[in-house]
Amino acid sequence: MDDEQLLRYSRQIMLPQIDIAGQEKLSAARVLIMGVGGLGSPVAMYLATSGVGTLVLCDPDVVDLTNLQRQIIHDTPKVGQLKVASAAETLRRLNPDITVETLPRKLDETALLSQMQRADVVVDCTDNLESRLLINRVAVAARKPLVSAAAIRWEGQISVFQPYLGENPCYHCFYGKVGGIAQTCSENGVVGPLLGILGSMQALEVVKLLVGVGTTLTGRVLLFDGQAMEWMGFALPRDPACPVCGGINRHLYPA
Repeated sequence: MDDEQLLRYSRQIMLPQIDIAGQEKLSAARVLIMGVGGLGSPVAMYLATSGVGTLVLCDPDVVDLTNLQRQIIHDTPKVGQLKVASAAETLRRLNPDITVETLPRKLDETALLSQMQRADVVVDCTDNLESRLLINRVAVAARKPLVSAAAIRWEGQISVFQPYLGENPCYHCFYGKVGGIAQTCSENGVVGPLLGILGSMQALEVVKLLVGVGTTLTGRVLLFDGQAMEWMGFALPRDPACPVCGGINRHLYPA
């Protein structure tokens, strides 16, 4: 780490939980971000400025005018551009030290598994249930920590899924038990700053996972009500009948 990097990350390095060793872990890390929209914007920007060495951005969409109310990594001149290209330009401006890789397409299960196997952490910033279930299923197979959030209207949720550790659940356990947030922002609307709150928390969970500090949201779910400004948290057990991480797959995980 050179003098300029020491200065850039000095406020993080001052923290005894991070220090130079933790900053070097961030620099060596590779994070796969699925979706660079409302959630992916703050996730990618905070991970870039935190010094995460390689960010892989996956999103097949282009920037639309309706995105700009909440997808802060993009701006008006980028309407019509691929989201991953727009986001990569912003991130490289924020921190030229990092590497940004782009995947401007929807990945099938095989391609997704290949990408996850190379990543240290996977962040689900997608906005539809089908994608979330696929990402969860492949993350379980790849044995990678999954930081997942969703937001709609004035409400949001966030958790971390590591079912390969003890008896922790996967996202499918949560969706089957609670119902999840299955509708999209385009159908129901969303207040912009809500995405900033949830996305920033996702980025914080990623930093904690990479550095190995603090207590993550593994096995817990936080629900947020933006109108009441209230958080509600609860423990989420693994569903023994879960087709993804329970039952016949239980032998894959250490006790």
